[in-house]
This record gives sequence, structure tokens and C-alpha cells, in this order.
Amino acid sequence: MISSCTCGREAMDIVDLIQRKRDGKELTSDEIGSFLDAYMGGEVAEYQMSAWLMAAFLKGLTLGETRSLMDAMIASGETLDLSPLGRTVVDKHSTGGVGDKVSLVLGPLVASCGAVFGKMSGRGLGHTGGTVDKLESIPGFRTTLDSGAFISQLQEVALCIAGQSPELVPADDRLYALRDVTATVDSNPLTAASIMSKKVAAGADVVALDVKVGSGAFFRNRGQAAGVAHLMQQLGEARGMQVVILMTSMEQPLGHAVGNAVEVREAIETLGGNGPGDLVELVTALAAELLSRAGLGLDREQAAQKAAACLESGAALEKMEQWIAAQGGDPACVREPEVLALAPVERTLKATTDGFVSSLDALTVGQAVFALGAGRRRRGDPVDHGVGAVVQAKVGDGVAAGQELATVYARSGAAADVAIAALGAAYSFSEERVEPPPVAETGPIC
Repeated sequence: MISSCTCGREAMDIVDLIQRKRDGKELTSDEIGSFLDAYMGGEVAEYQMSAWLMAAFLKGLTLGETRSLMDAMIASGETLDLSPLGRTVVDKHSTGGVGDKVSLVLGPLVASCGAVFGKMSGRGLGHTGGTVDKLESIPGFRTTLDSGAFISQLQEVALCIAGQSPELVPADDRLYALRDVTATVDSNPLTAASIMSKKVAAGADVVALDVKVGSGAFFRNRGQAAGVAHLMQQLGEARGMQVVILMTSMEQPLGHAVGNAVEVREAIETLGGNGPGDLVELVTALAAELLSRAGLGLDREQAAQKAAACLESGAALEKMEQWIAAQGGDPACVREPEVLALAPVERTLKATTDGFVSSLDALTVGQAVFALGAGRRRRGDPVDHGVGAVVQAKVGDGVAAGQELATVYARSGAAADVAIAALGAAYSFSEERVEPPPVAETGPIC
């Protein structure tokens, strides 16, 4: 058994570090950094890191330990230096939800307003989709860019969204893989350190964190979500980053489309001025926060007005076309939605009675689309870009018997029938109208 190592810092006793964390003791920055260095260098075994993660999960980490873990993960790889751009770079991160295509709309929108939007995104796991998966439904779109290409595109287009570079924060990839199989994902400090290590390494000056709460979100408990949000803000600000946080509802899907290609289609419609109200509201709120911090001389109200004007004028849609072309995608998809191919079997869910939609469970919808093949159980699994669902009726909408509630796109009739049954179970109805949940629960909290 590996029990001690020397890895460029002072020699350390690995078992002692695990034991002290197990007993709730606070580790120093040097100890955490040395431990992670040793793990990445192969001197700490997987089972030993798993034991430490479980100890951190059960006993928690102090703010100092969490910051030290974030710093050590950042130091495990490269960092992007975006200062040669000479402009404030803004970024956005969502904790994940059903129908969350916000980045696809927000990036072109803020870039069309004069800001620089640079984002490195991940792939989806489980019922929440990933931005990279959605972008790869665009024929030819390149999500793998090296740091030079990433920065060059920001200079030329003021917009780049690419897959997470393996050179940035490689320690987080390895730690998350262990957390995923050791039931230690649901930890505020580990989650905050993971997210913010990637945001800091990607080099943006300002980041908006969209922290989702509800049945279809990673955080179903509002208190836990708020705790993680404040912790992420502290970590970002400790590294000189401006961090603004919105807590938003994920009790029902965001917008109407859930899937990959079908969400890109809805993002394009939104940039063309025909988006669903809840998606437009959230994107505008996030745009106002970013634009008012982007060095453009705009306050929040002016920024919101500018964002609305760019949606109405078509400038945001033109920016999306330019962005897709810059990353090798087929820009024709912006004007011709059929370029974004959907699965061939189409089924509709119809109302059986008159009334009002009282609830539409986001988790059930997300799981139904996941079962069609739109998501992955493990990293590396393929996804089907063409399957998905469109929920036409949402909370507060009145419906009549025989009216279409939702549409499913599947690869087979059997799969479509299963998805339609699941969507039927996601809906509840009432005789009186129910107010839909607010998009932003509290507005900016930090």
C-alpha cells in the first residue's frame, strides 16, 4: 500500500491526511496541493483518493480548504490568458436543467450587443443536456478547439463556445469520475470547487451563474442551492473574478423544446424574436447582468433594453450565423431549420379533458427524453441528436379536449409510445388556472 510520498513539496503521510479529514480536521493549502499533485502523479491510489473524497463529503470542507482544492485543480493544467484581447470577457454557467438552451441564445445575444462571450462547456450526464451535445447537432460544428483557436475566434467574432479542453483542469475530470462512482457528487464544497476551477481556468473576467432549483435540477433544495451559489461567488472573487448569481426555477422545462437538435431550433427561433416567454425572460435577465459588467458603460436597465433591441432587430440572429460558420458549422441551419434533422417517428400527446395545466414535472419530461437516447449514463456514451420532445402546453395554459399537449420525436414507434406515456404522466390539470412558477425565483442574489 502506498502510504507516503515526496512530490516536490514536503514528504507527506497519505494515510494521515485521509484520517485527519475523516476526523474533521482542517488541512492546510500545502497538504491539499501536495495530495492532489501526488494523485495526478500516480503516487496516491484511486482507492485512497476515493477515501479522502468520502471523508470530505461526510465532514465537509472549510472555505479555506475548498479554495485550496480549487487552486490545486487549476494548477493541475493550463490556464487561458485572455488579457491580450484587451476587453472584458464574460461567461456563463448553468447547474443544469431540462430544456436549458440558454447558452445558445445568450452567447450570440451579448456578442451582438458589443460584449465578448467566451465559454468552455461540458457534455451532459443523465437527464440534463449539455451545451456541447446540442451544438454537435449542427452539421460540421467543431466543439474541439485548442486555446489559440479559442482566443483567435474571440478576437474575430467576439463569441466562442467550445468543449472543455483536456489541458484545462485535468484533475477535475479525474476527481469527478471518482465522485460519480463513489456517491460523493452531492457535496457543496466539492461541487463549488469543481465548477469554479473550470471557470477561473477558462480566463473570463465576469461569470453569471444560473443556479437552477426544482424537480428537474441538480439542486432540488433551495437552501442547498443558495449555499453552493454563495460559495461559488466567494471562490470566484478570491481569484479576481466578478460573479453574479441568479437562482431560477426548474419545476417545469425551460421553453418548449427538450433534446439536442430540437433545442437548437428553439434557440434560433428565440434569436429571431419568436422565442417562448420564459426563455426570453431568463436570457434577457442574464444578458443584463453580463452587459452591465462588460465595460460598455451600461447600467442593468440600459443593458436589458439593448438586449431586447438586438433580439428585435435581428442582430443577435446574424451573430449566431457568423458564430456557427466560424466553428465550421453549416450556417444554413439558421434560415433552414430542416438542416437540423429530427428523428423520423413523430407522436403527439392530446388532452383528454378541458381545463388548465397545473403542473408539468421537469424531471419526468427530462427522463422521458433521456430514455429516447438524448442523454448519456456514463461519460463517453453516444447521444442521439435527433430525438426529443416539444411541450406545447405549460403551467397556466388552458387546454381543450383533443388539443395537442406535446410532440415526441423518436427512432421507433415503440420508443415513441413509451415517451408519450411518460409525458402524459408528467402533466397535471385543474379546473382553475394556476400561475406558472417565476423564472427567476429571487433575481440576482449575489
